[in-house]
Amino acid sequence: MVNLIRNALKKFDKLTYEQLREILNSAANELETFREVLASLVKGLLVCDTRHTLILTNPHAERLLHIPTWIEGGDVVWALVSNREISNFLQETLNMGYRIDDKEFPVDEKGVRRLLSVSVLPLVDRGHVTGSLITVEDITEKRLNEVKLRQVENLAGLTTVAAGVAHEIKNPLGSLSIHVQLIQKLLNNAVKNIEAGASALNMAEANTDNVSVSYTKFNKHITTVNEEIQRLNKIVVDFLFAIRPMEILPAKSDINKLIKDIVKFVHYELKNADIKYKLQMKEDIPIIEIDKRYIKQALLNLIKNSIEAMSGSGGFLTISTESDEQEVTIRIRDTGPGIQEADKARIFEPYFTTKIKGSGLGLTLVFKIIREHSGEIEVDSKVGEGACFTIKLPLPYRDGLLLSYAGYI
Repeated sequence: MVNLIRNALKKFDKLTYEQLREILNSAANELETFREVLASLVKGLLVCDTRHTLILTNPHAERLLHIPTWIEGGDVVWALVSNREISNFLQETLNMGYRIDDKEFPVDEKGVRRLLSVSVLPLVDRGHVTGSLITVEDITEKRLNEVKLRQVENLAGLTTVAAGVAHEIKNPLGSLSIHVQLIQKLLNNAVKNIEAGASALNMAEANTDNVSVSYTKFNKHITTVNEEIQRLNKIVVDFLFAIRPMEILPAKSDINKLIKDIVKFVHYELKNADIKYKLQMKEDIPIIEIDKRYIKQALLNLIKNSIEAMSGSGGFLTISTESDEQEVTIRIRDTGPGIQEADKARIFEPYFTTKIKGSGLGLTLVFKIIREHSGEIEVDSKVGEGACFTIKLPLPYRDGLLLSYAGYI
């Protein structure tokens, strides 16, 4: 079309009215197609001239960058961008003539954290730079999907080497625990015999006191050893649970009742930790099909994590439920210290923990349980503002809805 118009301009004086009308109609149709293409792009697109003033954009770019009404040939492009970090980046990049691909910027949009990718490229026409091309893309979902994929791959990778090692560790741990208990029993009997013998022979009480003190100290160390054995055994048990396939036995369940039962179970823990709580559960939550054993374990793990996060300082725990036509949503929100931004992407990875004595498997088990129920779990948190874990569990398919959608009823 461009060549057609250029040729027409050369012969402008010789063109008839009908020929001009046909050329203008063709140009208008092509411009309309061009406008539709721009509006349909999933990326934001901005075109600048050599002075960096904005000459063309599409609705997606205006929406992502919150660009107000602009006049062609007016302000430089960075002056129209509301986000200061992106604006400064565009100003420096365009002035220096750099080419930058996929520079990422976290932005807050109505309280929701989004991730934008911005690229700056030279606009070239027949070997000459005529301006700049800026692309903007919302890659929030892409990054979340990459994280979820990596989490699934990490879980799958555990099964290749771990099961045998875990069993080899679990067996001697059990044996150690039994022998430690036998040692404690033998020592206890020996001390009783010594005390009984000393009493029969009317020996000085100082001798039996020394024996009791020595036994108490020795027994304290043995008890510590036994506690550590039990802790290691629990880590191995959790690990085996994490790598073994789950046998999910779904049954119709009232998720609101399940949550109330769990909160009742941890009531004294909440009270002792000076944590107040609130249940915000919609009454019309539909019945869902879940394995109550596993979902209860997942929810209990999340609630206890919140209790630990707020331990020592008190706080507030909020558990809410809601639903739509496709899923039930559960949110567990605390007022703890929050999670570092760098840790959020790894929070469900095996062996990743910020706790001193954490195994790094608790949230991995939660992630696996929810995924085995075809659900989704994600975390939203800011340092100093607590954390919120959101679980989404699908509703059972209803034949009536499917038939209606298909147009049969």
